[in-house]
Amino acid sequence: MRIVFMGTPDFSVPVLDALVAAGHKIAAVYCQPPRPAGRGKKDRPSPVQRRAEALGLPVRFPVSLKDPAAQVEFAALQADVAVVVAYGLILPQAILDAPTHGCLNIHASLLPRWRGAAPIHRAIMAGDAETGVCIMQMEAGLDTGPVLLREATDIGPEETTGALHDRLSAMGARLVAQALAQLPSLTPATQPEDDVTYAAKIDKAEARVDWTRPAVEVDRLIRGLSPFPGAWCEVQGERVKLLGSHLAEGTGTPGQVLDGFTIACGDGAVAVTMVQRPGKRAMPAAEALRGLDLGERIA
Repeated sequence: MRIVFMGTPDFSVPVLDALVAAGHKIAAVYCQPPRPAGRGKKDRPSPVQRRAEALGLPVRFPVSLKDPAAQVEFAALQADVAVVVAYGLILPQAILDAPTHGCLNIHASLLPRWRGAAPIHRAIMAGDAETGVCIMQMEAGLDTGPVLLREATDIGPEETTGALHDRLSAMGARLVAQALAQLPSLTPATQPEDDVTYAAKIDKAEARVDWTRPAVEVDRLIRGLSPFPGAWCEVQGERVKLLGSHLAEGTGTPGQVLDGFTIACGDGAVAVTMVQRPGKRAMPAAEALRGLDLGERIA
């Protein structure tokens, strides 16, 4: 098929690779424009842009698709279908209607649960037992379109957003290739109106650990915000990111250091397994403790 691919971050790259490997013709790749990054604040291309250029594919990064000229350029590609995954721009109706078979979105949740920006983070933070990927026919509403294919997967008891992200990315790549191969025979399933939840964008204000909360909630927060933006706490006045954890035995006053990096919560305790100190790499908690004194309590 003749495809326009629309995506920006790392999550989207395996999907682009899968489309190329399946023999589809990529008419153009749309992604977000390069953004300043790093100490020098130089413009840095997105992961999708870098991969597309390495594959020799034409890349476009319009600031908006509401401009009539941009819509004409998109329609001129005469695509059979557009595949959209974590692109980052709203698609106006003129864009949605341009490809022969419309626009297919790869969404990292079991719709209608966790529509919106941060479905992987929110699924872990809410304690969901499973999540998955949906291939959705896009329409004007926020992740409201009918679902063509879906696949579920369990969320591991110590799984982080980073690990789940990689699994769902690979799943989405496989599932969209399947959807394209079966497209004429697939029957879109309308999403039910009940059980709708929204995955709001992660606010950095959510990231500070509140040790008065139950251990199960603290554990979900740490794993749900790992690796970005990273849950954090203060250790002897130093801001330390907590990037891995599991529930542990033990009780004490909230924030009390029980053993190693096991910390008491409002109910139960959490064993922190991975941390990152300012200006240093992420490392196992046991390694960090060789140079980090927790004292009797952390905040």
